[in-house]
Amino acid sequence: MMEKTFAMIKPDGVDRSLVGAIIVMLEQTGLKLVAMKMLKADKGLVAIHYPSTDQWLSGVGQHTVDGCAELGMDVVKEFGTADPIEIGKMVKVWLIDYITSGSVVAMVWEGPLAVSNVRRMCGNTVPSKAEPGSIRGKYGLDSAVSANAEKRPIFNLIHASGNVEEAVTEIKLWFPEII
Repeated sequence: MMEKTFAMIKPDGVDRSLVGAIIVMLEQTGLKLVAMKMLKADKGLVAIHYPSTDQWLSGVGQHTVDGCAELGMDVVKEFGTADPIEIGKMVKVWLIDYITSGSVVAMVWEGPLAVSNVRRMCGNTVPSKAEPGSIRGKYGLDSAVSANAEKRPIFNLIHASGNVEEAVTEIKLWFPEII
């Protein structure tokens, strides 16, 4: 089934001059790059990109709570709360600050099962858990311990839409001219 998906090389990927290498890895899957632009995103755009729903905030917050437990960190000591929604709100602010800290490369990819294929190539969002042949497994350097200690998101090089509905929403947001 032909699909379109959104991917974005984050500021750490751009700063480390990995744009070409990441694009090559995605092209080698057989997907077609149909739109691309480099920009410095403003906070308003990124605030819309990352949802503010309780479901999304809770999911992001719970991921952080679970990560702290896995690392033997006291989540209340680190964040002042164990409430996943409240932690999700903190993480969203960090994400907005991170994505707007430098240039990003926004892209639309097209091909069979584009959403799942791009996510597979990106690898686990925590680089140390990412498969060795994935983008994050090959080029990722950051850890959850460092990110939590420094009160910031994990620098993991790339964002990829999580499902077809999210892809449609993100493509409309970042590339309104092609929808």
